[in-house]
Amino acid sequence: MALPARFDATTETFDRLVLEPRDELVVVDFWGDGCPNCDIYAEAEPELLAELDGARMRVVQVNAYQEEELARRFGLFGIPTFLLFKDGTLLGKMSQYYGKAYWLGVIRDHLPKPEAPSPQSR
Repeated sequence: MALPARFDATTETFDRLVLEPRDELVVVDFWGDGCPNCDIYAEAEPELLAELDGARMRVVQVNAYQEEELARRFGLFGIPTFLLFKDGTLLGKMSQYYGKAYWLGVIRDHLPKPEAPSPQSR
């Protein structure tokens, strides 16, 4: 298995990294320097992603202070904010980081379901 991929996005790369991927959950992490809750999430992220080993997902990080246009595009009022996308569609939003159990629960609820084996493969 493999850990979920991580990317840093800018206004120029956002659509390619977030809206174009298919059949995987894309978690956009809007963060910023000097944000204590962002730092808490960043410290926990390696352990969180290890728990999601093999999941069809990616994390795309956006510095909300450097990419203000993206923060405005999604109407953000605070950070960290996590936006969840699949197949180019916004599925939902988590405002703030409320800890490991909550974050993993929301992510797991939105992961693509494993494909059932086709009748030919039985």
